[in-house]
Amino acid sequence: MSVKVGRTSVASKTATLKVGDKAPDFELPGHRGGEKVKLSDFHGKKNVVIAFYPLDWTPV
Repeated sequence: MSVKVGRTSVASKTATLKVGDKAPDFELPGHRGGEKVKLSDFHGKKNVVIAFYPLDWTPV
């Protein structure tokens, strides 16, 4: 899996997830900038939906 932040690509371990698997914990910059948000921050507090939209909302 590779996470692209701005113009920097951060490679991580490659994993194949199957339906029903637990999502691995990850951290990304918050939408307001500065603060980091981790998936585990929401564990037991809120439902989280993770959606991937390649090139969505980008000028490409």
